[in-house]
Amino acid sequence: MRIPRRALAAAAVLATVLPLSACGGGSGAGSSDASGKVEGKITFQTWNLQANFKDYFNGVIAAFEKKYPGTEVKWVDRPAEGYADKISADAAGNTLPDVVNVSPDLVAPLAKAGLALDLDKAASKYRKEYLQGAWQSHRIPGLDGTYAFPWYLNTGPLFYNKRLFKDAGLDAEKPPKTYGEVFDAGLRMAGKSKGKIATLANVPTIEDFGRYDVPLMNKEGTGFAFNDAKGVELLTRYKELYDAKALDPQALTATPESSGHKFLTESVAMNPGSALDLENFKKQAPSLYRNIGITDQVSSTGKANMYVMGVMVNSRAKQKPAAVAFAHFVTDATRQMEFAKKVAIFPSTAGSLDDPYFTKEDGTDVTRVRIAAAKSLRTAVNYTPVLFSEQMKTELRNAVARALQGKESPKEALDNAVKVCDRLLRQS
Repeated sequence: MRIPRRALAAAAVLATVLPLSACGGGSGAGSSDASGKVEGKITFQTWNLQANFKDYFNGVIAAFEKKYPGTEVKWVDRPAEGYADKISADAAGNTLPDVVNVSPDLVAPLAKAGLALDLDKAASKYRKEYLQGAWQSHRIPGLDGTYAFPWYLNTGPLFYNKRLFKDAGLDAEKPPKTYGEVFDAGLRMAGKSKGKIATLANVPTIEDFGRYDVPLMNKEGTGFAFNDAKGVELLTRYKELYDAKALDPQALTATPESSGHKFLTESVAMNPGSALDLENFKKQAPSLYRNIGITDQVSSTGKANMYVMGVMVNSRAKQKPAAVAFAHFVTDATRQMEFAKKVAIFPSTAGSLDDPYFTKEDGTDVTRVRIAAAKSLRTAVNYTPVLFSEQMKTELRNAVARALQGKESPKEALDNAVKVCDRLLRQS
């Protein structure tokens, strides 16, 4: 079974900041020394993977146990629903597994509580095996170190409707690359269609602010900064789109599914997607499929956004050498390539994206999209701050809505959002 990019993207941002006050903070951290013989029993926890990938993970475990005689790995898989709560309860109860599948926002409170092993100290010899941006994605502002091995990555190209671009008098072979170009194209398209065709179907998220080159946090990592002049500029431009109907009127309540439907029915000109979407267009909307263009994510920094999953080692693991060795084994180049060929994700290991699987065309839509996405991942960045919780994302979305509806100015809306997010940050 192939997991759609959107599903993985949603999983990557699902978790909330965990209330770990019961753990007593970083003072309870275990030793960062992971030297010694790889042996003993460890527990490995994943996040909603057993149903579709049982044979794969059983094979990985068997291969590890064969490589390291005397080891035994117990695999535990938790459902997506309640995963963050389960980790929080395990952390508070001192029952956290030895090796844990995490996203960056999940590992942040664990690192602050001293429960995530610092790999810069315990496993620095492996750092060069991974893409630099992927390794850095599990660093926490205010702390020194890296707190999880990067595992699989995801991103996706941007689809655009060449016919709608041509109808607006735009060059369909040169789609907009930066936000400024998108805004200009959007206003022109809305004007030509008398407001019937929108260019975008989604309001800006924290990733958009990052790709617009807005500073998201201060240098100390103690407060948010997306309300600076450049952030206000971005939201002001979105307000222009919204007023001109160049931003879909239903964008305030849009979901990936609803915005995808808007693109399918050719009322929106640009939308992110996956190979599965492309196959769907071919079956359900042949006229759209014939006019599909594929381009990079819009970015004013020249770097796309990526979603990343990681594998953390419990700093209090009794068999720390075995836990580190297994976390590395699961995320090494061999295992990541095997996994990438079973599900629509991308490896975080250096050099893996040069494999013909990610570079050689074979005429299929799946490969066409995979190659486009893999190319952007070489320099991609995880723009979402690891300290930006689900509550904060909701607050930003509400602030954007107030600004677009004219209830607050863009500056007022972002100033208020930053105040709330800073307060939530202090409480975490």
